[in-house]
Amino acid sequence: MIRSCDFLVIGSGLAGLNFALEAAGHGRVLLATKRDLTESNTRRAQGGIAAVVSSEDTFERHVSDTLVAGAGLCREQTVRFCVEHGPEAIQKLVDSGVDFSRRKDAGNELDLGREGGHTKRRVLHVEDFTGQSIENAMAEKVRNHGNIDILEHHIAVDLIMKHKATGNNADRVCLGAYLLDKRTGQVVTASAPVTMLATGGAGKVYLYTSNPDVATGDGIAMAHRAGARVANMEFYQFHPTCLYHPKAKSFLVSEALRGEGGILRRIDGTEFMKKYHEMESLAPRDVVARAIDTELKATGDEYVLLDMSARSPEFIRERFPNIHRECLKYGIDISAEPIPVVPAAHFSCGGVVTDTKGQTDIQGLYACGEVACNGLHGANRLASNSLLEAVVISTEAAKEASEHIRSQEKDQMLHAVPIWDTGRAVPSDEIVIVTQTWDEIRRFMWNFVGIARTDNRLERAERRINLIRQEIETYYWKYDVTSDFIELRNIAAVAQLIIRSARLRRESRGLHHNLDYPFTDDRNYKRDTII
Repeated sequence: MIRSCDFLVIGSGLAGLNFALEAAGHGRVLLATKRDLTESNTRRAQGGIAAVVSSEDTFERHVSDTLVAGAGLCREQTVRFCVEHGPEAIQKLVDSGVDFSRRKDAGNELDLGREGGHTKRRVLHVEDFTGQSIENAMAEKVRNHGNIDILEHHIAVDLIMKHKATGNNADRVCLGAYLLDKRTGQVVTASAPVTMLATGGAGKVYLYTSNPDVATGDGIAMAHRAGARVANMEFYQFHPTCLYHPKAKSFLVSEALRGEGGILRRIDGTEFMKKYHEMESLAPRDVVARAIDTELKATGDEYVLLDMSARSPEFIRERFPNIHRECLKYGIDISAEPIPVVPAAHFSCGGVVTDTKGQTDIQGLYACGEVACNGLHGANRLASNSLLEAVVISTEAAKEASEHIRSQEKDQMLHAVPIWDTGRAVPSDEIVIVTQTWDEIRRFMWNFVGIARTDNRLERAERRINLIRQEIETYYWKYDVTSDFIELRNIAAVAQLIIRSARLRRESRGLHHNLDYPFTDDRNYKRDTII
């Protein structure tokens, strides 16, 4: 089956939805998503979106905070571009129906939160379920748009590529993607002159993550297989505070709690962040995650405590209703007792290399959101900058992609697109291989390539992932593709990229902490790691 469109969007988080809406005014859009339209990392974002909307704040402060958190690897031009377009991004969301929380005691002003690494209150939120509110509002607009077709429960298998001769060089051109219908097992050939990767992150490469099950690094893996550059994959952010409970799967306890006075303590009540950073419990995420990891290793405890006793029970219930409600399901009343928390894989600061218009190395291929690396986050993402990036960059990408289509002659765009060919592949009767390998990758990534790394651990991980990838490629050509196997293949590819990148960086910077190289080496490593 062949589906043709002007813009193919893969992924339905904020970046994908906003790009689809912007592009729909210039052509037909086909949006493919792995599960329901609203299932994404965006939906899990509790804290909010950072932007300068207060007279007490400035663009320069927001830029400075971002650069400091990024540990020398941010691209300042990208940072300034995103920050200065912040107010427009907020207005776009408000116009789409997002009702940001306001202060009833201060003339109905926007209620601005503060999170780790921010020197001013600049995080707009909708109570403590900001992402859910944004996702629902944007998804409703997409569903009601007459120029957008939606394919739910379709997972991308690979990009469709063509190499065209231009003088002595061969340019790579993306012609669309192959999409597996998870319900029927059929592969759709989606043809488009513009393909937008908005597939989100890859948290499921680790055993413990705050990400939903869909975060399997699909866009990064596909783009790398197609020949696009990938950068800074060693910088994986671990959120310091996920709920510690055997039945709580990946539930994030927002950094906004620490922004409202939450204190991190050992189980015995000892406050420990003072010895790690001058901002104490409001230090940047990489510092807090490493501090908690160090404390847990030193004490043998399984978790630390987030103490909210500085705020009244009424304030906590009103400011964090979703977190309060979710924790109550596990017998924890956060308005009356401290919250047990542990770090978990949260956000990839690396990804497919793009500019501020979302362009990749490949003609016709764009990337935006967590799948991309455009220089905003550097070696460590400043809290709540990701939703800002998703709106600003996807808006610019839609403008650029529309110009790309207009600049192409119709006969140049209508390449012959090969339909999916199963070859000699047969159904697999060894699904256990997929589940076993998936579990193995996630466990050694957590143990060997986690918050703290060593050369020995990285070498062990690299030897294992190289062998696993060979096994996976053999399996890929022998058996019919399934959703689970596609995700395993992508997880393995991303794991290998993270390990290779980590081995290339012989220093400690931002989110990459190697115990064999505890120093920061600006002379040799103040640069991106390009694969």
